[in-house]
Amino acid sequence: MSTSLRSEAARAATPVGNVFDANCSARHALELISGKWAMLILPALREGPMRNAGLLRKIGGISQKVLTETLRDLERNGLVIREDRRTMPLHVEYRLSALGRSLSDALVVLDRWAEQHFPALDAARERYDALIRRARVE
Repeated sequence: MSTSLRSEAARAATPVGNVFDANCSARHALELISGKWAMLILPALREGPMRNAGLLRKIGGISQKVLTETLRDLERNGLVIREDRRTMPLHVEYRLSALGRSLSDALVVLDRWAEQHFPALDAARERYDALIRRARVE
């Protein structure tokens, strides 16, 4: 079989997702990564392996419980690798898998967008809220 035929056969065998289909697993992938904590944890791990306490310090506002739950979910889905050094005291590090690194690259673009455009979003909210308040008074 020629190389081009093998490539074509491989493409045909690869499932194509549709996030608009409620029964498609691609929808689960979006749900997983659209949570604010996953969107912060993955880019935080781009700098290299981190321990739990380091992630808590870096990601303001996250609780220990939510961090643990989110890390487990990311690990279960192959985005994060948990490495237990089997030492006393306990030494566990989290790092991105190759799949997690590819997702993190996309999320960093969203982070930069949010950092650049939050003033415009804040101003739009203030204008909208002022209009609503005026409409209620009238």
